[in-house]
Amino acid sequence: MPVLYLVATPIGNLEDVTLRALRVLKEVSLIAAEDTRTARKLLAHYGIKARLLSYHSRNWRNRIPRILAHLKEGDVALISEAGMPAISDPGQELVASAAAAGFRVVPIPGPSALVTALAVSGIPAREFTFLGFLPRRKKERQEALSRAAAEGRALIFLEAPHRLRAFLQDLLEVMGDRRVAVCRELTKAFEEVFRGKISEALAHFQSPRGEFTVVVEGAPPHQEKTLSEDLLRQEMARLRAQGLRAKEAAAQLSQRFGVPKRLAYRLWLEAEGHTSIR
Repeated sequence: MPVLYLVATPIGNLEDVTLRALRVLKEVSLIAAEDTRTARKLLAHYGIKARLLSYHSRNWRNRIPRILAHLKEGDVALISEAGMPAISDPGQELVASAAAAGFRVVPIPGPSALVTALAVSGIPAREFTFLGFLPRRKKERQEALSRAAAEGRALIFLEAPHRLRAFLQDLLEVMGDRRVAVCRELTKAFEEVFRGKISEALAHFQSPRGEFTVVVEGAPPHQEKTLSEDLLRQEMARLRAQGLRAKEAAAQLSQRFGVPKRLAYRLWLEAEGHTSIR
């Protein structure tokens, strides 16, 4: 039966591709690529001639039926712009669709920006949480950071150069001046790994260029509970200023902080001076 291969491609340096990945790319009858321009550079470098089909966040709904139809005739390789496909890109929809249709889905492991950044960060990472790209809007980005602030595990983010400073500023405001490793252009000619405090990273990256992977130190164990409570109180004050009623606020607090609605409702009433729930 034909196979959908998930092929990891270099995150920068073309020499990082695996021998198995090159063999598969030579053998498949179709390559679905998130960025055909990047794909052509890789394929040309290794003398691979293959049929390319664009597959990205704007066309995946239309492309999936076409790729599934092709899988009835031959193997297909899915590649992202860089690294492992189906991570922070629309590849997971194709994987789910292919598996549901009865096709084999085979991963071809290789380069990964998040694992590379984590390894070089110097930040304790026996456990970690990958959060990828955060929302572009400040309010939504800060809310996402608030939900992660009490997390004791290392946090990994992806960020574009034009949003890096805003992201670091929000990170400083929400989480305090923690240790970070800001990794720029990993494996490329101008690779840089900055290690230090968030405030120091802000001072260092005045005019950011390139692609960034940011590793943030997790909350210290003795601060996790306190930090979570502080954030809960801050959010209560914000919602109260917006004029929300107790039940509406409790629902939002429960969703954001993962606490039971009844507990959020009780804390809200206590903050308003009530001693019991009626």
